[in-house]
Amino acid sequence: MAISEYKVEPLFAEPVFRANIGHAISAEQEEYLKNLKMVENRDNLISEDLYIFEHPELASLKEAVHEVLDIYASEVMGIDQRLYVTQSWTLINHPNSGMHGHSHSNSVISGSLYYTKLPDPIPNMIFDKNRGYQQLEMTPDRKRQNIYNTPLNVVTPAEKDVILFSSGLQHYVEQNTTSEPRYAIAFNTFIKGKFGNYRDVSELAIAPTKVKAP
Repeated sequence: MAISEYKVEPLFAEPVFRANIGHAISAEQEEYLKNLKMVENRDNLISEDLYIFEHPELASLKEAVHEVLDIYASEVMGIDQRLYVTQSWTLINHPNSGMHGHSHSNSVISGSLYYTKLPDPIPNMIFDKNRGYQQLEMTPDRKRQNIYNTPLNVVTPAEKDVILFSSGLQHYVEQNTTSEPRYAIAFNTFIKGKFGNYRDVSELAIAPTKVKAP
């Protein structure tokens, strides 16, 4: 007898969170960020200072990002503890440059902030599932890809948006095919607060330590 009915149900979902913080970004801050000292990265340019949210000139950006992180911790993660930014840096992808595939170590949630106008067409952020059995290439037929088997997911940035995602997700940025640079801020986070239970001798209190850039 042929099976005519079946059901597929998702077990887990991987969130990508987006919020616009244009209210917290001024034209002066955009220029300030664009003029930070940059150094060569593997595929693009990265700011020499990797703690840019500690700059007093960017206080409103840092405050807005932490507000977004509070929403994410409460509404998406469903926890009472809070997320806070650890390292933060700017990136510039000039024409014909992209960003290699990578994930973020020593971080819980990572983020990108597109603080100024983006080139058109916008180079996308690509999330790579990268969890399959690597010794066998079993790429699904393009016409039969779905949320269960797709190897890639595409996220298109928008001006003044913050995008948050799990730091362990492999991702890369498409090549910039325009004549304009693609500007962005990236940052990592960790978690602070009290965990566990005192009577169960599992209590742990984590508070951020001020780290000075070298």
